[in-house]
Amino acid sequence: MSLAQNERPEAPSRDRPWLIRTYAGHSTASASNALYRANLAKGQTGLSVAFDLPTQTGYDSDHVLARGEVGKVGVPVGHLGDMRALFDQIPLEQMNTSMTINATAPWLLSLYIAVAEEQGADVSKLQGTVQNDLIKEYLSRGTYICPPAPSLKMIADVAEYCYTNVPKWNPMNVCSYHLQEAGATPEQELAFALATAQAVLDELKPRVPAEDFPALVGRISFFVNAGIRFVTEMCKMRAFVDLWDEICLTRYGIDNPKFRRFRYGVQVNSLGLTEQQPENNVYRILIEMLAVTLSKKARARAVQLPAWNEALGLPRPWDQQWSMRMQQILAYETDLLEYGDLFDGNPVVDAKVEALKDGARAELATLEGMGGAVASIEYMKSRLVDSNAERLNRIEAGETVVVGVNKWTEGEPSPLQTEDGGIMTVDPAVEADQIARLNAWRDARDDAEVAAALEGLRKAAREGENIMPASIRAARAGVTTGEWAEEMRKTYGTYRGPTGVSASMSNKTEGLDDLRDAVNAVSDQLGRRLKFVVGKPGLDGHSNGAEQIAFRARDCGMDITYDGIRLTPQELVSSAQRDSAHVIGLSILSGSHLPLVKDTLAQLRDAGLENVPVVVGGIIPEDDANMLLDMGVARVYTPKNFELNSIMKDIVELAKTNTSV
Repeated sequence: MSLAQNERPEAPSRDRPWLIRTYAGHSTASASNALYRANLAKGQTGLSVAFDLPTQTGYDSDHVLARGEVGKVGVPVGHLGDMRALFDQIPLEQMNTSMTINATAPWLLSLYIAVAEEQGADVSKLQGTVQNDLIKEYLSRGTYICPPAPSLKMIADVAEYCYTNVPKWNPMNVCSYHLQEAGATPEQELAFALATAQAVLDELKPRVPAEDFPALVGRISFFVNAGIRFVTEMCKMRAFVDLWDEICLTRYGIDNPKFRRFRYGVQVNSLGLTEQQPENNVYRILIEMLAVTLSKKARARAVQLPAWNEALGLPRPWDQQWSMRMQQILAYETDLLEYGDLFDGNPVVDAKVEALKDGARAELATLEGMGGAVASIEYMKSRLVDSNAERLNRIEAGETVVVGVNKWTEGEPSPLQTEDGGIMTVDPAVEADQIARLNAWRDARDDAEVAAALEGLRKAAREGENIMPASIRAARAGVTTGEWAEEMRKTYGTYRGPTGVSASMSNKTEGLDDLRDAVNAVSDQLGRRLKFVVGKPGLDGHSNGAEQIAFRARDCGMDITYDGIRLTPQELVSSAQRDSAHVIGLSILSGSHLPLVKDTLAQLRDAGLENVPVVVGGIIPEDDANMLLDMGVARVYTPKNFELNSIMKDIVELAKTNTSV
């Protein structure tokens, strides 16, 4: 045997894998810390923190609006002590941490920096990201606090502070993820995200010396979505790369290609995960991951995958581990990272990329003509609602096939849904425990230091200074999340975003003649137009479902009231009373349905409206649905109830039973 035959082939060079993350956080800071350390031990290479809704919207855990929401969709972080517990035994100087936080991004980053300082870290070496994209919050996710102009100013405050003090930190993820979740087409996702990036860079450019601006542009990153049409999604990512390079070069004159690089993280699509046959979601997640990894030219820098059961509720640690193993197998077992781009020069791919770019440029030109992203918020919101309605229409009509939902619906029960229902639930006692810790924190801190820190925060906000230095001082002094946000509310005011649901009937929904006849008939019996009040109690800002219910009800001829997100049960009852509702619909996706519905029903009884039928929609486990029905709810709808016309028929029938009219 020759030497050549004995020699082992030289191992091919491999690209470095993307950051492997899971989006996680629940219950308490200490419980989330245990989850993070366990995931890191299993091979996760970065952290992605989910905060609960009170933290995201700037309320302490004992605020009336936080009731039922504490620890449900993420971890509550009310002060420096919570942040300290969240990262206990995790050396932040060595970690890459993504924090999905927007309205309170300056504050949570301040707490993070303060904890890193306590650990003895060199703050200039911290690596990670705050999402810090408020424009998409007005369009799709709803965790905004202040109006657009001061929100844009605070985004720029974070970026300006980081480029000097925390230069390896990404001060903003321009986030198109939730745009797709709200129904955006690929062209809309491209255009709306890039318009947001332009708005931020236009705000930042006058703040820094011209010679420093290119490096600051280079720190802006993106967070995107990848849906099931993975060829289109892969081409979308290549289009993002080209368009961002084009914008940086032509609009901002960035000559260094390093600073024009499109840097993005991704979570693949959650909108398409199904409650029916949920085990099918594993395949969907894998296929969607390919869209952001196969093309080297447009490969994600960080990937986090949902779990197979997120359409059912909160995933368990094992479910998250399964999604993480999917990433590890692709990154380490396959030969994907040994090759250059697989699609360069492919005529089919090139043609699709050019078509997406042309569509995005046209939409960008429209936004530019309206004055840019901030001036176009209402237009973009209405476009998203319309696009989502068209998407749902195609599913209902069977034009878009969703396996297990509108085709091949018969199947075996999933063995993955064990005695715990296949999901993790948050102990209701968590909220009381968190409030007790919050009160103990307030009692132990130095009141004079807190007062001085709040005064400094007030002065910085009032005088237009960069909010970050004063926020870091407030973090060290023991100020709480709610106290920080309250100073922002006092200075800048609060904001209610557009709903995207106009009062005018759409002509896009077909096959409604029978429903319109039924609405007309019951309206004649009632003596006036059937009044349907749609509301979102609590802090849940994911309004897509409520918007589509209101949209369809309007097109069926009902008189609707939909005032948007974040209403208290009292506000909803007042609305029902003022508008003489025949039926009330509540949408709650945060897991807080039991306490919020119980409170709403009690207030309806107090107002003498106990005979008004109430329907509830959300991600609601079967046991909880039965409890809601026992409370007096007339109907419960979950994601499996995708046929909106069936829901409309129920509402018509329920209106006949309203004995309060």
